[in-house]
Amino acid sequence: MDFDFSDDQVALRDAVQKWVEKGYGFERRRAIVAAGGFDRGAYGELAELGLAGLYVDEAHGGLGMGPVEAMVVMEALGGGIVLEPLAHTLIASGVIGAYGGDDVKTAWLPKIAGGEALVVLAHQERGARHRLDRLAATASSAGGGWAVTGQKHLVPAADQADAFLVPAMANGKPALFLVEAGASGVKTTGHLTQDGSRAGNLVLQNAAATLVSANGQAALEHAVDIGIAAACAEAVGVMDKTLAVTAEYMNTRKQFGVPIATFQALRHRAADMKMQLELARAMSYYASLKLNAPADERRAAMARAKVQLGQSMRFIGQQAVQLHGGIGVTDEYIVSHYFKKLTQLEMTFGDTLHHLGEVSARMQDTAGVFA
Repeated sequence: MDFDFSDDQVALRDAVQKWVEKGYGFERRRAIVAAGGFDRGAYGELAELGLAGLYVDEAHGGLGMGPVEAMVVMEALGGGIVLEPLAHTLIASGVIGAYGGDDVKTAWLPKIAGGEALVVLAHQERGARHRLDRLAATASSAGGGWAVTGQKHLVPAADQADAFLVPAMANGKPALFLVEAGASGVKTTGHLTQDGSRAGNLVLQNAAATLVSANGQAALEHAVDIGIAAACAEAVGVMDKTLAVTAEYMNTRKQFGVPIATFQALRHRAADMKMQLELARAMSYYASLKLNAPADERRAAMARAKVQLGQSMRFIGQQAVQLHGGIGVTDEYIVSHYFKKLTQLEMTFGDTLHHLGEVSARMQDTAGVFA
């Protein structure tokens, strides 16, 4: 199997990396965190590169690309620990494109592709943990439309988004709705998260909503799987930079008159970090390549990938801090921010323990050494 990227994919990756290096340096990121964790201007620059329209077909103003292109983009953005939630733009455009009716696609896909509308997934509820089949939010028909009531937590850029994809129970079954931020009955609050990005809570009280899909469970699972694949790719980008910065530090930091990179025990640690990075990279590829597979196969693949990524993220983050010593946890040094990002990504769309349970539950009778 050929795992080389095409010329177009390489050009896309290089364009995003160039923007990260020149337009999203560490100091700009620190300023965005200080200002609240989200910058509409930076998100607009991503849209100008065409990234908001990656999953939008050309008929609606997008690039019409697929999971591999999204993977190379998210990996490049991970290298710059970019705060703006492009992953949720991929989720929204992918789900609306796959499940929405023509009226929803026509109304929202061009705005998403052009960066005019930031649409994020709002699915987490208290008590559900990472279970997607537990929904307390409800929807009822109202005047030819729908009204949604419920609360969602840890919604990315909640008080900055223009609309939300909201799962809710309708007529006893899960359905997926689109709720505009300016609709009556919508209330949002915002706060910083551990990695410096912005999130918040969404409270809906008979808020006017547009039905995206009556098959809400399938649409929600697909949305989360798009998010998992994006998180895996982003994490690879973060880990790659974490290892590079750590190796550079080891080659310059001296102890007993020689660089600490000459110490065999520390070299072994760095080698283990590299091994974990490559394991994570392979599983990120696996996740992206399985994103368009049948639902059961796709769900199992995402859980497997998230388990390996979670283990790699924790190992690389912890080793980087240990190899740097005290400086590794200071706010002024970038490694601490890589570590925070990896810690948050490990819990995004289900933590390692949750997905380990998913892998176990999806094992077939033929699995194991006694099959």
